[in-house]
Parts: sequence; C-alpha cells; structure tokens
Amino acid sequence: MQFTDLPGIVGDAPLFETGLLLAGDVNPADVRRRLSRWTANGRLYQLRRGRYTLAPPYHKVKPHPFAVENALVRGSYVSLQAALAHYGLIPDIAQRTTSVTTGRPGQWSTPLGIDTFRHNKRAWFHGYQRLALGGGQTAFVATPEKALLDLVYLQPGGDDPAYLAELRLQATEHPDLAALARLAEASGSPRLRRAGALFPPAFHGGTPYLSDPH
Repeated sequence: MQFTDLPGIVGDAPLFETGLLLAGDVNPADVRRRLSRWTANGRLYQLRRGRYTLAPPYHKVKPHPFAVENALVRGSYVSLQAALAHYGLIPDIAQRTTSVTTGRPGQWSTPLGIDTFRHNKRAWFHGYQRLALGGGQTAFVATPEKALLDLVYLQPGGDDPAYLAELRLQATEHPDLAALARLAEASGSPRLRRAGALFPPAFHGGTPYLSDPH
C-alpha cells in the first residue's frame, strides 16, 4: 500500500483507525511502519494510538472538533462551554473542547487542538444526544440543559453569580426551562438544585446573569 492509495481507502471518513487498513492479506507490522512514517512526514495526524486523520490537503472532510473528542475517548460526550457555544447560549467561541466521561480525566494536545475530558459519576452520565455536524459527521453532545448543569457541577465556582455573569448567557429558544428544573432536582446535588432555581429567571431577563442579544 502506498500513501496515494490511502485517501481512496479512507474515503470521506474524517477519522480512521489502524484496523481499517489491516483487512485482507496485509502485513500488520508493515502497515504500522507506514503509518508511523506518514505521520512523521506530516501526511497524517495521529490523535491517539491507532487513531488518525489525513492532514491537509489530503483529507476530503475536515474533522469536526466534537467528532474528534468522541473518537479520542469512547463513551464520552461534549459538554460545558463548547456545547453552550454550539447552541448559541454564550457569545464566545470555546477555546478548547471539553467532554464528560465516566473514565479517567485527562487532556490531549493534537495538531487539531486541545481536548479536555472531565470525569463525572455514572449516575450523572446522561442528558446527551447524537447531533449531525455536517460532512456526514456526528457526535454525542450534551443537551443545552445538561451542558449548563454540567458546567455548574464540574467548573470550580460554577455556581458563583459572578462566574455566571461572565458567561453572558444569551436569550435563545434554548434551554427548555422545565427540563432544566427537572434535571437539577433529580440530580440530588444542592448546588444544582440552587442553579435550577436561578436559571429560569435568568433566561427571562430577571437577573444580571443574562444578556439579551436583541
């Protein structure tokens, strides 16, 4: 297999694993040597062991940061500021993508950016959905309501009114305030229950936590 064969094998997939190249009559050691060489000369980006993407200009579809996070740690979902920015609930673009996992927390720096993973207990690992990201890509992302509560729960000082004011939460059709209140109450967390009471008036302009873009 030559590098010129690889784009055709990968096709439109923005990310691929070593196993894709090991089918059929191939020498696994030779495949891994070639992957290592192509990574060293900048034709491939290695995201984690066994997980790659074609570097520009060779890729057909640019990997979406959310899809990259899902691929880096299986069984994770994107949340916190990145999800809030995606839904238009905060005006700033998140400088890094943060996901939630029941596994170990960690951070990876790849040629595509910095990816952060926060640990959360299994009982609080819910409230996410698969979203279409364009280019045939999808990723598991927290709902708007869960992204807000994940931020309050996992961010140090996340329930501090000053911190919430800095977020400049914007009035959009999101979130579902009834769902937000239900999630907060069901969590059993005093911090989240307090937040569940604070956010509804915020999204009606009743507190300084909200800035209305209109």
